Amino acid sequence: MIVRPLVDQERIVRELEALAEFSDTPKPAITRILFTKPDLEARAYLKGLCEEAGLHLREDGLGNIFARWEGAAPNLPAVGTGSHFDAIPYAGMYDGTVGVLGGLEAIRSLQRSGFKPRRSIELLIFTAEEPTRFGIGCLGSRALAGVLNAESLRGLKDPEGRTLEEVRWEAGYMGRLEDVALPEGYYSAFVELHIEQGPVLEQERVPLGIVTAIAAPASLRVNLEGVGGHAGTVLMPDRHDALCAAAEIILGVEAFARNSGSINTVATTGFCEVYPNAVNSVPSRVRLEIDVRDVEQSRRDQVIRNVIQGVEQVCTRREIRYSVEIINIDPPAKSGSDVLKALVAACGDAGVRFKLMVSRAYHDSLFMARIAPTAMLFIPCREGVSHRPDEYASPDDIARGTYVLALTLAKLSLAEDKGSGKEEAILPEG
Repeated sequence: MIVRPLVDQERIVRELEALAEFSDTPKPAITRILFTKPDLEARAYLKGLCEEAGLHLREDGLGNIFARWEGAAPNLPAVGTGSHFDAIPYAGMYDGTVGVLGGLEAIRSLQRSGFKPRRSIELLIFTAEEPTRFGIGCLGSRALAGVLNAESLRGLKDPEGRTLEEVRWEAGYMGRLEDVALPEGYYSAFVELHIEQGPVLEQERVPLGIVTAIAAPASLRVNLEGVGGHAGTVLMPDRHDALCAAAEIILGVEAFARNSGSINTVATTGFCEVYPNAVNSVPSRVRLEIDVRDVEQSRRDQVIRNVIQGVEQVCTRREIRYSVEIINIDPPAKSGSDVLKALVAACGDAGVRFKLMVSRAYHDSLFMARIAPTAMLFIPCREGVSHRPDEYASPDDIARGTYVLALTLAKLSLAEDKGSGKEEAILPEG
């Protein structure tokens, strides 16, 4: 079957601009935090677009949104696509949203072309990919994949001490958290369209990137406790300065990543809280949060061990009390071979060059890969900039990615059953 999706480039751009209006900060900066007013307004806007497209809507108790175009064989596992729409403070308007509105337009373009899906095609709009409110990234997809259970979700608190349970109920999401995890066999495949968030595609002038692996993230929290005092009266030989210990640890984190033997190893100390944070007082307490990533789990884990050992050595020498907490430590994801083949074939049908590449940023697809064959499709973003107000992807690149995504969804929707031929999805209620 020859499929020619009819992508409306102007409409995607118009909808991206409209979505960017829902923000706690003036454009071009976008701030959209889970279950705040802009988040709820954006949800209503996106659900309205899905309803206009004739998609069947449902939401779970965590706020993940599912918009389904029912296929001729609705009992078969569906093909999924989608991304997130939340944004860290003072971010840009393309991170995640290209995958949401591009995914929706891919479905609409197939509808306009007269394509009839066999497997249902579903747009999945994830709750809270960013860790801004509850300190953990990919909240919605972790729960969908069963990585976070209901008990763990209920234990989450935001910086104001409010629980996830409180804020979701206030937002109108009262469904059981026990029902969020997707049943086995829900999706036959999942594809996420996303801006690269790096400079490779633009630098190499390649229109699209097909992601073969997603880096494994790990986060550590380090608490240091020294001895405070007056900056003028505590003599240097008598000091147990927590911030000086932190400075050594931060430089150690950088060194361990640089010396890992691979360009794919990255480590960042992105958070440093100092007490009492006064110019004339010796710092008595410091809290650090450290991010370590790699596409190779064993190499990533060795860096983590080196960091923990380094904390111990620095604090022992400086007589600083310390604790190290592993916030999360996730395995890397390898893309599903059949999904990769469909993406490569779609690029061939579209006559578009592509690059096989890894994703060093992690995305909801990292967790979707635990429950379904998954891959990602990258489009270039200007100078590789992301998580900043000047984040930008061109209309042509967005439309091109949407076109190839639509071709891929069509191929996966028509894919034959595997095994006995009795493959059947177990659908959640609602």
